Amino acid sequence: MKLTISRESLLTPLQSIAGVVEKKQTMPVLSNVLLVAEDNTLTLTGTNMEVELIGRVTPVHVDQPGRITVPARKLADICRALSEETPIELGLEGDRLHVRSGPSHFTLSTLPAEHFPNVEDEDESFRLELPQKELGRMLDATAFAMAQQDVRYYLNGLLLEVDQGHVRTVATDGHRLAMAHQEMATGCPELRQVIVPRKGVLELARLLDDVENPVTLVIGENHLRATVGAYTFTSKLIEGKFPDYNRVIPRGGDKIVMADRSVLKNTLQRAGILSHENIRGVRLNLSSNQLQVFANNPDQEQAEDALPVEYQGESLQIGFNVGYLVDVMNALDEEQVKITLSNPNSSALIESQTDNRCLYVVMPMRL
Repeated sequence: MKLTISRESLLTPLQSIAGVVEKKQTMPVLSNVLLVAEDNTLTLTGTNMEVELIGRVTPVHVDQPGRITVPARKLADICRALSEETPIELGLEGDRLHVRSGPSHFTLSTLPAEHFPNVEDEDESFRLELPQKELGRMLDATAFAMAQQDVRYYLNGLLLEVDQGHVRTVATDGHRLAMAHQEMATGCPELRQVIVPRKGVLELARLLDDVENPVTLVIGENHLRATVGAYTFTSKLIEGKFPDYNRVIPRGGDKIVMADRSVLKNTLQRAGILSHENIRGVRLNLSSNQLQVFANNPDQEQAEDALPVEYQGESLQIGFNVGYLVDVMNALDEEQVKITLSNPNSSALIESQTDNRCLYVVMPMRL
């Protein structure tokens, strides 16, 4: 294998693929990126057996076609350190890959391409095309609520739901829930639900830009495949049944609070400084046109703050994990936030005042 490529053309896909490759691997070849040079194209593939990312660079000057795997992060670090102006020459000599650029010369160890695992192909059961910016918006609005290493493995991912007129993303860790949707004609004859694992969600979100250009999703029985420009991303799906999120969304709350999102976020963050560092609890006291926020910790330290809100109704005292509330404030775009409450033991429903494409549910805490 021998080829010449510009630094930028090689570095951009390498950095994306290095994010997929895990630092510590049980199989050495999984720390490597697969390079395939043929027909004036260089194809780079990285996988951790759960997700796979393929990037294609064209046109590339290929003197000698071939395929080999090399350490992904080392090659990315080398490219990053090289000069932007000078092209990079990659050449396989024996079992070593030589990287040359101007006076710089690096020799990398390799492993045979035959050792590199492929994500098995399967029959697609449904194909969907939507703008990158819309899928990116839905992932950004919900991914933060995914669980991490929960024994309920189906919570360590994100529900992607498609019906005839909507695409939805839903995430929950059992204490909070985030849901986003987009109305669109999908052509899906029946409700489809798949759970994409956490790593897959985060890597897919990195590929998406704030543009109208389409992303094509192919949903199979065991995999989700996304094509974004020159990249093809594949993720295994989590087997299991996602909780019925509709049962979690509180209905009929009679206490509706309107607040300035950034003011509320700053007030919560200030009070949170002195909350218990493990449970992060804050107490909210709601009264006519005012919301007070209190926090304390085992060192007898206390925080007390307040902000004006639009509210007319009975007083209410309720506790929450301050981190969960701040996460929601960060996820919302609009400046006015609407909070619907009913009693100290019921979850809060949080939405934008005018944009109903996202909603958030946060369970209360006993303080």
